[in-house]
Amino acid sequence: MTARQTVLLADDEPLSREFLQEALQALGLDVHAVADGAAALAELARGTFDLVVTDLCMPGADGLEVLAASKARDAARPVVLVTAHGTMHTAVRAMRQGADDILEKPVVLDDLELVLERLRGRQRLLHENRRLRDEVDGGPLVVESKAMAAIVAMVERVAPSRAAVLVRGESGTGKERIATMVHRRSDRAHGPLVKLNCAAVPESLLESELFGHEAGAFTGAGKRREGRFEQADGGTLFLDEVGEMSPAMQSKLLRVLQEGEFERVGGTTTVRVDVRIVAATNRDLAAEVAAGRFRQDLLFRLEVVPLVLPPLRERREEIVPLARHFLRPGLRFAADAEQVLQDHRWPGNVRELQNVVQRCGLLCAGEVVDGAFVRRWLAPAAEALAPVAAAPAAGAGPAEPVVVIPPPPVDPIRALVGRPLAEVERALLQATLQHCAGNRTRTAQVLGIGVRTLYNKLHDGGEPLVAAEP
Repeated sequence: MTARQTVLLADDEPLSREFLQEALQALGLDVHAVADGAAALAELARGTFDLVVTDLCMPGADGLEVLAASKARDAARPVVLVTAHGTMHTAVRAMRQGADDILEKPVVLDDLELVLERLRGRQRLLHENRRLRDEVDGGPLVVESKAMAAIVAMVERVAPSRAAVLVRGESGTGKERIATMVHRRSDRAHGPLVKLNCAAVPESLLESELFGHEAGAFTGAGKRREGRFEQADGGTLFLDEVGEMSPAMQSKLLRVLQEGEFERVGGTTTVRVDVRIVAATNRDLAAEVAAGRFRQDLLFRLEVVPLVLPPLRERREEIVPLARHFLRPGLRFAADAEQVLQDHRWPGNVRELQNVVQRCGLLCAGEVVDGAFVRRWLAPAAEALAPVAAAPAAGAGPAEPVVVIPPPPVDPIRALVGRPLAEVERALLQATLQHCAGNRTRTAQVLGIGVRTLYNKLHDGGEPLVAAEP
């Protein structure tokens, strides 16, 4: 909670009500006070409050009824019960019904302040948890195209089931986001969501990652370790790049999907789990089956519900809304910047778009990102490396294609070898400061250091550094 938030105060004792109202106002809160439980219920139905403070014993409706009504309308809204009957039985009953804290009459001002501080701490933790979850999940899903709207509608329809889902699409199209949505919309949302990129784990370790191992199962296995299936018990297991599995691992995965059981590596005890599988791949698994590289029976098990994500170039109406979503607060795109974004083919899909927008937001010195600045950070177009036909002369036949060969890559480290570290650091500071047009805050952000640290480095070891004239 923060200052000037609103409190509904319900207390049938005039002196107690006046004291609590004045105390809450002194602590920076706007207070709406009522004299009984029935009035409190009516106010909850009419208005919106950030906090409820209610006496336990009141005519019309008691504090527990007010508590229940408040939680029914907003489960996250804190409710504090005030009682002259501070028995353990009352406290336990109130907490079981969702009370966030209890104050005993006569209320001591210090106790009231401590309770409010605890509630502020809880609210901060809730907000931080939401923020972290949004960071992990990518925040709200931006849906502007008919194709993605159809995908979301399908997710809403199949998420409550236990059916396995296979998400297909190019790299960077958002397959993991869709897998997370399937989990969040399912009845397993309160269970774990465990993720594993099958392509990122060496083949020799993949079985242990999936099924766990017993102590001494192999060199380095000092103790028993649970695998991803056990960690996901009661929830969802997301297997990214499932098409990279070897035939041997495909067989072991198929058994778990069929039987719901497995043995840890080096163990003989059968472990049973209840796991919903969501898999993803950028491969055409039907073609892999035809080529003998993927088991058809495993594909049948994984692809009960197929979801195919179109690449970003096929849902161009989402490019600008996504870019605005990724841009940091306080900045906006100029019209020509949005046109540049719209015209790019985005071979890396949404992941590439997010990368470019975040880079622009970090390095832009003003409040408006223009088209020229965006164009600087776009990856070279694929056609830039393709054969380019020269313009034919009048009357001449077709010209031979001219292949544009990019120059060999330059090793930026080689030029620094043999120079003192302090000199290299000073040169980097100078170049970055110049790149950021002399903006020291932006320079510190780019270098990943604090502004004070930057200030000290700029004034250390000689004349203060300044940005060169553009």
